[in-house]
Amino acid sequence: MPQARLMDGTVLARRIVEATAKKAADLTDRTGTAPCLATVLVGEDPASVTYVRMKQNRCRKAGIESRHVALPAATTTAQLVATLRELSDDPTVHGILLQHPMGEHIDERAAFEAIAPEKDVDGVTFASFATMSFGLPGFVSCTPGGIVRLLDEYAVDPAGKRAVVVGRSAILGKPAGMLLLARDATVTYCHSRTRDLSSVVREADIVVAAVGRPRLIRGEDIKPGAVVIDAGYNPGNVGDVDFDSAVERASLITPVPGGVGPMTIATLLEQTVDAAARQLGV
Repeated sequence: MPQARLMDGTVLARRIVEATAKKAADLTDRTGTAPCLATVLVGEDPASVTYVRMKQNRCRKAGIESRHVALPAATTTAQLVATLRELSDDPTVHGILLQHPMGEHIDERAAFEAIAPEKDVDGVTFASFATMSFGLPGFVSCTPGGIVRLLDEYAVDPAGKRAVVVGRSAILGKPAGMLLLARDATVTYCHSRTRDLSSVVREADIVVAAVGRPRLIRGEDIKPGAVVIDAGYNPGNVGDVDFDSAVERASLITPVPGGVGPMTIATLLEQTVDAAARQLGV
C-alpha cells in the first residue's frame, strides 16, 4: 500500500488567515474599529508565554488588535474571574483567549465561564459546547473546528463512517466527537479506562488522537486506508500517533508539527473577526 498523503494544515491555515485579514480590513474600513483579541495568561510558563506571543504576532499580521493581560502566578480564581468579566464587559474587546494551563490552584471551569459567550472565540464555555452539540450558531473549540476544516479540505465526508476519538478533554476530545457526530459519523470515545484500545482504534475509518501521550497509537492499530488526525503535541515535536508506522497504513494523515496546530490558530483568528462583526452589527 502506498504511503498516506499528508494533510497540510500550514497551507490551509495560510489561506484562512489571508481571507480573515481581508475580512478584518473590510470591517475596520466600514466601522472604524479593528477587531480586538484579548489574551490572558496566569504565570510565566515558558511554553505558554511563547504560544501567546505567537498568537499576538499572527493577530497583527491579520489586522487584529491584540491586548495582552499578564497576571502573576499567585492570582486567585476570584481575581482571574474578575479580570475576565471586566474584559467581557469591555466593548473594545471582541474576543477573549484564556491561555491554559493556569495553575492547579485555579478553578479552570469557573474561569472559563466568566468569559461572555459572544466573546468566547476559543470555544471553551458551556454555551459554546452546547451550540456545537446542537448545531446552533456560535463558536467552536478551535482545534476541533480546525480538524473539521482539514477533513473538508481533503474531501473526507464523515457521514456513515466510524470515527474514534482518543481523548475526552472538554476543549478537544469531547467537542471533536460532537462535531463529527454532527456530520453523521458514528463516534466512539476512548480514554484511559478503555479496554483494549488497539482493537477499538482498528475499527476506525477516522482516528482523532487527542490524549497527550507520545506515540500511543501505532501503525499496527490503524485500519488500512483510515484517515488519521493527530492532535497531540508532546516534547520533541512528537504527536500521539507513531507517524513513521502509521503513514504506511493510513490514506491521509496529519504531520506533527504542521497539521492540526496551524489550523487551531487560524480558527481562533477567524472567529475573532466573526465575533467583532456580530458585536459591531455588520
